[in-house]
Amino acid sequence: MEMNARIWVLPIWSGPVDPKPLKGGLSNKSYTVEDAGRKYVVRFGQDYPFHHVHRTREIMTARAAHASGFAPEVVYTGPGVMVSRFINGKTYTPVDVTENIGRVADIVRRFHIEMPRQISGAGFAFLVFHVIRDYARTLREGGSRMSDRLPAFLQLAADLEKTQPPLPIIFGHNDFLPANILDDGERLWLIDFEYAGFTTAMFDLAGLASNAGFDEEQSEELLARYFGEKASPEIVRAHAAMQCASLLRESMWSMVSELHLDAPGVDYEAYTAENLERLDAALDRYQSRFGTLKP
Repeated sequence: MEMNARIWVLPIWSGPVDPKPLKGGLSNKSYTVEDAGRKYVVRFGQDYPFHHVHRTREIMTARAAHASGFAPEVVYTGPGVMVSRFINGKTYTPVDVTENIGRVADIVRRFHIEMPRQISGAGFAFLVFHVIRDYARTLREGGSRMSDRLPAFLQLAADLEKTQPPLPIIFGHNDFLPANILDDGERLWLIDFEYAGFTTAMFDLAGLASNAGFDEEQSEELLARYFGEKASPEIVRAHAAMQCASLLRESMWSMVSELHLDAPGVDYEAYTAENLERLDAALDRYQSRFGTLKP
């Protein structure tokens, strides 16, 4: 059944609807629907065990995020589909994140602290270095074109992991692309919780900085606003290293997607190349500032 037909038969509409595709998304399809004077987002997605994505957990997190005041209300779920209320606001770009570092840091910190009160069921952990190692296994077993580079990727991950200090466990979003932040003119909203789980704050803070293209000053502003004080040299170094780890993880996410996904209009090989270039640039910046990764 084509997507429009799957939307038409959902039992929540008051009459015929005319779905409109939403642009963006590398692995899911989303549409907007207007019905009875209200607007909704219809999001299709299936379980992706190779990416550690399970839709029942995503739905639980989206509902918890709404209950905590961070996300729009989920009004319907069914096999492979979730319908949420549409937020009439601006979708953030890297420039918007850069111009609103304080506001973004504040909502991220509140999300980290407040979300565990609403999370139910077994606690899911998102551990980026485990994800990288598991991606390497998937790529090796799947005969990836990048298999010969896996030993170097794993060694890099091991070196990056050694830079990370112990931090409190929080509940992270773990996919802070700028487009997952919305601004309705009065407040910020967060969307897309496929990868949310218990972790430390560093991956979200690094992802924000990396995905928005922060420079050193902007990264330190983000850390100071989040932690409430000027970050220590150890935290600054760990944050720079985690930006490299986030780009390594995104590169390997794309490599795995090359094997398992086929989203219309998405060139996963090009996305892999783009992120590997960004990773090389981040490593150059790290090493020029902090020296070798080797302890």
